[in-house]
Amino acid sequence: MNQDQMQIEHLRLFVRLASTLNISLAGQELGLSPAVASSYLNRLETGLGVRLLHRTTRKVTLTPEGSAFLPYAEDVLASVDAACTAVGIGNTLPRGLLRVTAPASFGRMHLMPALKDFWSHYPDLILDMRFSDTIVDLVEGGFDVAIRNSELKDSNLIARKLASDQRIVCASPDYLKHYGVPKSPQALTEHQCINLIGLDQWIFSTPDGSVNIKTHGRFRTDNGEIMRDACVDGLGIAINSTWSVYQQLTRGELVQILANYPLADDAALWAVYPSSHQLAPKVRVFIDYLIGYFGEVPYWDQC
Repeated sequence: MNQDQMQIEHLRLFVRLASTLNISLAGQELGLSPAVASSYLNRLETGLGVRLLHRTTRKVTLTPEGSAFLPYAEDVLASVDAACTAVGIGNTLPRGLLRVTAPASFGRMHLMPALKDFWSHYPDLILDMRFSDTIVDLVEGGFDVAIRNSELKDSNLIARKLASDQRIVCASPDYLKHYGVPKSPQALTEHQCINLIGLDQWIFSTPDGSVNIKTHGRFRTDNGEIMRDACVDGLGIAINSTWSVYQQLTRGELVQILANYPLADDAALWAVYPSSHQLAPKVRVFIDYLIGYFGEVPYWDQC
């Protein structure tokens, strides 16, 4: 490898490090040992004559000069890759490691079934998928993309909508037989309601405006699938996403209630990734694939 090629590899490592903030992980994804990765970064800094990174025993961060240099490094790499593709050099399909985090229930039910077909299009991608209902820090965790169904609050992240996330109030026929069907949001205060921890305020749209109901019940959980299953077992009334309960609704294990009082939210499923001047091809193809896979009207809303 000549000096020019080495410099390109230095830039690739630096750009990857800007996302992972972990020298060992960035090097591993490019097939480099920690020692070689450190030497590449040292050579890049020496060649530029500026310090790009703050290194401590616990973490790595970009210096102001590193942050300023990053978009130009991304532009150089994008131009090099485009030039190679134009003349047929190299593999034009994305390859390497793609690290994804997603809610546990949604990941198991809807992402895993999509992977077989995805790999038929992009066989050189390696997926490292972490399923958790806890919101993780993308940058600190070294993730390329996160699937989320909550509002984007971090201005350093970019979100693309994957699909709608319609939420409904539902209960089991057995529960409704024993305790009756609430006819209004206010009637929920007389019922057992099952909540995800910290989400006991249910806001409804009514002809008179928004109505905020503080619900209560004997059971709450931090897991969406457990909440759904508790609802099926007749433990109470719950808010569930249609992607989670569409099969139970089809089988009659759950029924929607309060349909005339829709929940006052505009929830959606989002692909979220760290902002950068140049979106990595492996992230772009993954997001584009999921948008096409779920479609304008997701299959869970067609049942």
